[in-house]
Amino acid sequence: MASGGAPVPGALLCALLWALAAAVAGDDGPGGSPLPGAFGRVYRGTVNINAERVYAFAYSSEPGQVDAVRVYVNSSSENLQYPVLFVVRQQKGVLSWQVPLIFRGLYQRTYNYQEVSRTLCPSEPTPETGPSDQIIFVDVASMAPFNIAYELLVTRLENFQLETNKAFNFTASPSQPQYFLYKFPQDVDSVIIKVVSDAVYPCSVVSVQDIVCPVYDLDHNVEFNGVYQSMTKQAAITVQRKDFPGEQFFVVFVIKPEDYACGGSVPSSIHGNVNRTWNLQRTKNLQVTIVPSIKKSVYVQAMFFSFLSFLSFYLGSVVVAFVHYIRVRRKASAGRLSPEDGSGIMASSHPITASTPEGSSYGAIDESSSSGGHQLSSPERGPPAGSDTDSSVEEESDFDTMPEIESDKNVIRTKVFLYLSDLSRKDRRIVSKKYKIYFWNIITIAVFYALPVIQLVITYQTVVNVTGNQDICYYNFLCAHPLGVLSAFNNILSNVGHMLLGFLFLLIVLRRDILHRRAMEIKDVYTLDYGIPKHFGLFYAMGIALMMEGVLSACYHVCPNYSNFQFDTSFMYMIAGLCMLKLYQTRHPDINASAYSAYASFAVVICLAVLGVVFGKNDMWFWIIFSMIHVLASLALSTQIYYMGRFKIDLGIFRRAAMVLYTDCIQQCSRPMYMDRMVLLIVGNLVNWSFAIFGLLYRPRDFASYILGIFICNLLLYLAFYIIMKLRSSEKLLPIPMFCIVATAVVWAAALYFFFQNLSSWEETPAESREKNRPCILLGFFDDHDVWHFLSAAALFFSFL
Repeated sequence: MASGGAPVPGALLCALLWALAAAVAGDDGPGGSPLPGAFGRVYRGTVNINAERVYAFAYSSEPGQVDAVRVYVNSSSENLQYPVLFVVRQQKGVLSWQVPLIFRGLYQRTYNYQEVSRTLCPSEPTPETGPSDQIIFVDVASMAPFNIAYELLVTRLENFQLETNKAFNFTASPSQPQYFLYKFPQDVDSVIIKVVSDAVYPCSVVSVQDIVCPVYDLDHNVEFNGVYQSMTKQAAITVQRKDFPGEQFFVVFVIKPEDYACGGSVPSSIHGNVNRTWNLQRTKNLQVTIVPSIKKSVYVQAMFFSFLSFLSFYLGSVVVAFVHYIRVRRKASAGRLSPEDGSGIMASSHPITASTPEGSSYGAIDESSSSGGHQLSSPERGPPAGSDTDSSVEEESDFDTMPEIESDKNVIRTKVFLYLSDLSRKDRRIVSKKYKIYFWNIITIAVFYALPVIQLVITYQTVVNVTGNQDICYYNFLCAHPLGVLSAFNNILSNVGHMLLGFLFLLIVLRRDILHRRAMEIKDVYTLDYGIPKHFGLFYAMGIALMMEGVLSACYHVCPNYSNFQFDTSFMYMIAGLCMLKLYQTRHPDINASAYSAYASFAVVICLAVLGVVFGKNDMWFWIIFSMIHVLASLALSTQIYYMGRFKIDLGIFRRAAMVLYTDCIQQCSRPMYMDRMVLLIVGNLVNWSFAIFGLLYRPRDFASYILGIFICNLLLYLAFYIIMKLRSSEKLLPIPMFCIVATAVVWAAALYFFFQNLSSWEETPAESREKNRPCILLGFFDDHDVWHFLSAAALFFSFL
């Protein structure tokens, strides 16, 4: 037969006569010349260095029919120096292997199999050529100086082509891999290959390869071509028609010789002789089903749903603003315009005085300051309205260095009963400028942080697309809808809510800021002397942080894995920290942390998160150091809060702390001077120390979520304390804030329900993570985690309001 050409009819007739003669004789005949073979018959014989066997198997294929042939071989020999070599020659390729077939594992372990079966790469005849005659030659040889027995069986596969929406069951083992053909139907552009098994082990690999020979179907070469992922009980691969010009592909199933890649036990290292295992029973029953994926119209519906859902918040905000405008105009026309109506910010028609119960004066405003009886409208209040400027000439230090102001700090802030007027004595312009630094700094941080992140995740996605290794990224593969180069576009699209609602929050804050400025120009006395001091810099920073959380969460979900989870949590830390700072700022505007110290603290936290990702898995020393830092930071912050920033932290702090403990706790056990603050700080330290002890004992692998839990618990604790102190001070919860509180609680509860529906976990191996995968639940496009993105964006928005 000419190389690469079709056999002549005479050769086919000769092959059939040989097969008939062999069937009558029942003997394999002498070596050297091809022996006619018959499908379904077992051939037994021996080979050595001087004798080899060649079998010829002929068959005919009908137009459009794909015929696959499977070869089963067996040899009783355990001599690894002289294996039996099998070479299969086809019209367009050669396939060879040896028996015993050797697989290599960790630590030089070898797994030897004496029974091997392989599917030969099929050749599909073109419709124009009509029926096609094929001949397969199987050469059996060995370099052994003695006879080695073997068995050979060649069969034609009847169920080689998989059908859409029809489950197919089969078995595979390391030495007996399987693969099948699938052709795209005319009206299907994308399919999902779903593979399930009742048994977790043995570990297996599912691969999708183009129609190219040879097919890589062994453990050591299955990763050379196509797309692949490891599997225990479940796997799913989305395949698009555009990726396969021939509109068909092979689905390959390989059983690995060891289970460590799927989370199984890791073989122990062997010293000395190499450990060998023979004919290890690792058969796995599998079921494969190929179902059509979603159509392009579903992508369009999902995008419309995502944007319209959050644009409805814009519509609601416009309605609320319009109603507020109408209400203000009506009151103005009736001559009943009150201070709060012009600015849109809660105020009172007369000052909040110290008439509240003694000891419950948290945040109250007295008409006269206890330090000198002067009102906030004294010269210390700053320039009159209309001079609100951001000039860089004035600096906060200009006021801090004045002797009388410094005296006021030491005297006023250490009083037993503090009023809000005592903590808002600095010039409003200087304080506002101080808080605007939060806004400009977070923009700078966002740009410098986000650009490398975007570049890195693009590299991750490129590596996945080029190598085909789907074990790199932890998607929910049963609901991962690709678009362009992105493997899971739905997980990225669902983050649009954070960006849209963050921008809406910025617009709301801007409106409040503008109304506040106008109110100052009209009635300065009301704006400056009543209610909470209005500073919007932290609000702007919170809006930017919410938008960046959406951007970085989308970046994380481009390729979610253990290494880049910190991208998803970094701005969560900042959101929680900014919320705590904003709550503290409302009643302590003069002594709140500066933007530089706050962002430096966040940078330290993010550095610790990175170190936790690297060293937090098993290194006990890291957890000891981190727990010490956590406890010391809690104590230092508690000291600053308790003494309103008047307790210096320097080298003499230990001596002063010892003196305080001796005088207040040992010499005479007196009641704490600031009981409310003491209760908050005791509870807060107990919570933080509990976190530190938990980390030491259990060393959670998800260190980023561990730190986030610390931030969230502290935020909730301080929020509860803030609300309780408002109620103790006889302040009211107005309808709109109450609505926001209820909406926040309801939406957070729903969001957390979907958050805890674990669909994947990079704390486990990729194969184990895929056991948690579940189908889409919303529009056939979004999964539980996408719903969490939607609801958490709304919950954060209501929280900010």
